[in-house]
Amino acid sequence: MIRVLVADDEPLIRAGIRMILTSADDIDVVAEAADGREAVETARGTAVDVALLDIQMPVMDGLTALAELGRAAPDVRVLILTTFGERENVLRALGHGGAGFLLKDSAPHELIHAVRAAAAGNAYLSPAATRHVVDTLASPAATARGEEARRRLAGLTARESEVLALLGEGLSNADAGARLHMSEATVKTYVSRILTKLDCENRVQAALLARDAGLESHRG
Repeated sequence: MIRVLVADDEPLIRAGIRMILTSADDIDVVAEAADGREAVETARGTAVDVALLDIQMPVMDGLTALAELGRAAPDVRVLILTTFGERENVLRALGHGGAGFLLKDSAPHELIHAVRAAAAGNAYLSPAATRHVVDTLASPAATARGEEARRRLAGLTARESEVLALLGEGLSNADAGARLHMSEATVKTYVSRILTKLDCENRVQAALLARDAGLESHRG
């Protein structure tokens, strides 16, 4: 079973998340918290695999709690769940080692999939969240930024560029594979190679580079 901690200051939100997650036969919500400090303390004393943290909470916000969890309970994988997609929040979450960033209007099955992915040690951003985040972060690229992005992408192969373009669209590995007639595992290998070549920590950073460089998919 995947043991989950849900932290949100609204009891109804916590109840809704619990209902969605416990509908999966491999997920158990073992603890809840009403603020970030309580989440950190709970994770210290409870066996937790994945923590879902809201950003805006009293006492300690979710992003601060994420950083604290990295020190207090480094084995816990953290998903940030929020209604907000501002640049600073997303970059802080990713910079502190967050396993994913989901919007509260994500579909229930995406939340379940994100928890499973995080528990398996994979970073996760749902396609809907990725598109929202990329659109929010990627303001019209300045000339210098676009040139820098194109310089960094110059070392990619044609196939890697195709995969990166689909990341820029917010496609999952499975959807990108379907578009390019590849297996999901093959796409995952390409993504790993792309992140290494571009010196990106995660697929969102790579997607932003793709957008800055004006990289577009040419496959329907």
